[in-house]
Amino acid sequence: MINLDKYSIGIGDRFAHEGVAQLRALEKAMKFGLDIVPVWNKSNREHTIIHSTPADNRNAADNAIKKINWKGQYFVDADHINISNVDKFIDSSDFFTIDIADYIGKKSDDSLIDQFIERNIKYTTLKIPGILETFRITKDNLRIIAEKYLFAVIEAGKIYRHIENHKGFGNFITEVSMDEVDEPQSPIELFFILSACSFEKIPLQTIAPKFTGRFNKGVDYVGKLDQFSREFEENLMVIDFAIKEFGLPGNLKLSIHSGSDKFSIYPVMGQLIKKYNKGIHLKTAGTTWLEEVIGMAMAGEGPLDLAKSIYGIALSRFDELCGPYRANIDIDQSALPSLIEIQSWNSEKFVNTLRHIPGHPDYNPNFRQLMHVAFKIAAEYGTEFISILEKHSDVIGEQVSTNLFDRHICRLFNLKE
Repeated sequence: MINLDKYSIGIGDRFAHEGVAQLRALEKAMKFGLDIVPVWNKSNREHTIIHSTPADNRNAADNAIKKINWKGQYFVDADHINISNVDKFIDSSDFFTIDIADYIGKKSDDSLIDQFIERNIKYTTLKIPGILETFRITKDNLRIIAEKYLFAVIEAGKIYRHIENHKGFGNFITEVSMDEVDEPQSPIELFFILSACSFEKIPLQTIAPKFTGRFNKGVDYVGKLDQFSREFEENLMVIDFAIKEFGLPGNLKLSIHSGSDKFSIYPVMGQLIKKYNKGIHLKTAGTTWLEEVIGMAMAGEGPLDLAKSIYGIALSRFDELCGPYRANIDIDQSALPSLIEIQSWNSEKFVNTLRHIPGHPDYNPNFRQLMHVAFKIAAEYGTEFISILEKHSDVIGEQVSTNLFDRHICRLFNLKE
């Protein structure tokens, strides 16, 4: 059976050009004794928007691996898939993020709910090692949890077995995600979700729960750090206990979606995974496109003009671009610069407004979030945009590598150069 190593990071990029630059960042981490597995992830939504295919993502990963002669593990993730779109990913992927968010809240058959209660009624007094509180669980509590989550986990089981029928047991990594919902899962809910996953015989190696707070695309975490810290730590304890109770894979770990740029919680996560000797999977692919735009803006007047044009069009198509990402963006439109305003910007002003440097006087998270969803506009420029990526690959690649290593890996793992 393929086992995902302790630390892994979701990389890749919208336009399949930055794999080598990202691997360079992971090579740099190796010099600090840190082995991080690259996982190229790209969702069906992103493929649909720019008219790429899962095979394109596989080719980009394989080519980058060969180019630098990478010797470690690597995977290609079918990100946020469900039964309606999984087939197009099966041949090219060896990591599947099964998204159950759309199924949460749908009620399963009463007989299946009764069976779930019967299997878990022994946990009426639940003590999870590491958590001080003793939880009192009633049949009514179990029924509420089952009515909310059981149908979703059963669907995840169906999707898993569909993949297994094509790929064979043990030939791929399975993740279950439930982060794109309105309410976070409590530690108790997570425990019984994992119970249901075990009963469905889903050998999940990563799980992506919803945490309190907002994980907006490309910007920092918005929420109370003490509350996030408590939830993250309790989830680590729940997973550790569930592995022993339900026979789940011993390397099961938390996956943090929309994880790029969540700078304020990186030290929290880093301290806790070190304290408990746990792994983590952090998805960062979406931030790569923004570093490409930053590199373009640094590359000369022509590329800068194209970056400005992409923003201007995005401004005029705000609702169209933001609609698919409503759950993960929070833009104050009144704080967005006008197209006339940015026409006067030089390279430095554009870069400083877009680059995520907390506290910088020019940084504008609203501008950054809109540019985050504007990759569709870049795709519409076609070869004009791609030729800039290729012509200025050195400066663009440097932004990608520096961002991934300095702002993400160093913060998460507390590396000091």
